[in-house]
Amino acid sequence: MSPTARGGLGTGSPGRAAPTGGPVSAYERLWSTDPAAWAATGAAWAGLTRQVDARLGELAEAAATLRGGWSGAAAGAARSRLDGLGGELTAIRPALIEVDQTLAVLADRLGAAKARLAEAVTLAGRAGVAVDRTGRVGADPAVPRAAERLGPTVAQVSTAIRAALDVAAAADRQATDRLSELAVAAGAGWVTAPSLRRPPAGAGPALVARWWDGLTPPERRWLVLHEARLVGRLDGVPVAARDQANRLLLGAHRAVLLARCRRSRAGVPRGTVAAVGQRRAAAALAGLDALADRLAAGAPRAYLLGLDPAGDGRAIMALGDPDHADNVLTYVPGMTSDLAGAAGELGRAARVLSRCTALAPGAGTAAVLWLDYDAPDFLPEATRSGQAGDAGPALSRFQDGLRASHDGPPARQTVLGHSYGSMVVGVAAREHGLGADALVFVGSPGVGVSEARELRVPPGQVWASTAPDDVIRLARPLDDLARHAVLDRTPVGPVARLLGGDRHELWFGHDPSDPGFGARRFPSGRYGHTGYWEPDNPALDGMARIVVGH
Repeated sequence: MSPTARGGLGTGSPGRAAPTGGPVSAYERLWSTDPAAWAATGAAWAGLTRQVDARLGELAEAAATLRGGWSGAAAGAARSRLDGLGGELTAIRPALIEVDQTLAVLADRLGAAKARLAEAVTLAGRAGVAVDRTGRVGADPAVPRAAERLGPTVAQVSTAIRAALDVAAAADRQATDRLSELAVAAGAGWVTAPSLRRPPAGAGPALVARWWDGLTPPERRWLVLHEARLVGRLDGVPVAARDQANRLLLGAHRAVLLARCRRSRAGVPRGTVAAVGQRRAAAALAGLDALADRLAAGAPRAYLLGLDPAGDGRAIMALGDPDHADNVLTYVPGMTSDLAGAAGELGRAARVLSRCTALAPGAGTAAVLWLDYDAPDFLPEATRSGQAGDAGPALSRFQDGLRASHDGPPARQTVLGHSYGSMVVGVAAREHGLGADALVFVGSPGVGVSEARELRVPPGQVWASTAPDDVIRLARPLDDLARHAVLDRTPVGPVARLLGGDRHELWFGHDPSDPGFGARRFPSGRYGHTGYWEPDNPALDGMARIVVGH
């Protein structure tokens, strides 16, 4: 987009273009930059990992051939050389991912800076304030008393333009510094083994963050390369390092699921438990591959913060970098959530993120899918709180980790729970504390408390919505249902239904969308239990407005 594409970009009156020629200003450079091109360049660097993997496979085949038909000192030297080449290629993979991360952050920040610039220029055009090609702002001297009348607007536009340029300049400096450090490290020594000191088991995210901060960049890269399982799961380690580590582990995770599928295929009769296991393993493998495809896709860049193929499978993935965002959404899905359906759940987070970007284009926003718990598979499980209780400490620790690893001023943190996921969020907030500025519950069967104030977040920052046709409204306590089942067989049954019981008590306490709970409510259309993310549902807009603080 060029400066002349906006009204009000003239030296005298709005719309009059300034003369061309002379040095290019920062204002012009920001208008002309293409954030998407930077993101695409980063993705191309990350794509080189596939070529590295192919070369590693060729080296492994060559080494196997040598072992089968060659012996002696020369053969040993050849195998040693092949091993060395393999080690060098392996060490390159995190570097390629790091370049991608650096350029993705640069693209996001430049995009936000351009959005701020567009807002400032739009304001100028509406007010009749002139902005020239260098970004200088002023009132039209040909208009009587223009300077006096438009002085406050001129100051406001000037401040907004300078803020946008400052964001772009800071992003450019940080990307340049990080890429320069990478280039130096590539020549001077990419990795260095750190001391044996590691965070003790159960260490909190703040302690983990201090430990990580005390390492040198080569030591951090060594840990990513050689202790990826440790780095990838530690809350408090920066998002970029966790993403590198977990991407390096993707092949191993896929191999685990492939082995499960192969074991299941061997002579499994239809309709047996083993056949069910085979289908689940195949579904989980397809789910992992779908997440892998999203990791390789374009903007917003995805960050893999956790992955475990065991059981139903677990995943934590962010769209956008939470460590550099102004607003961060953590979405906790509900019943039947697993690795097989993780890509679909990530799509829900993506819809909220897209609406956030439309509402606040000048702010950086990231959305995280947190599926790091064993969600209920069947309705009887979903009526019990045990799995939510088990998940609470992990969710609390994850949110503390986002706070500990965030770079710059604290982000606005919002945690959203859907269905049984709202109970997970409620338990974490009530029993362990949740590092969040706002909590959002949609389609909730209760959150384990009677009043919003028990959730330990800032006043007025608990929000809830339940669709008029959401079946979760029928999630009444089991003893209440049993009592009415007995009474309904008697003549007093209808009267008892009118007079007895609290219609706002659900499986896990007071309905958070009832005014008596004390949450702030936002509307939903008639989209059932799973339709809160439908494009035309006002609930989607409501969730996004809460995330960006509108």
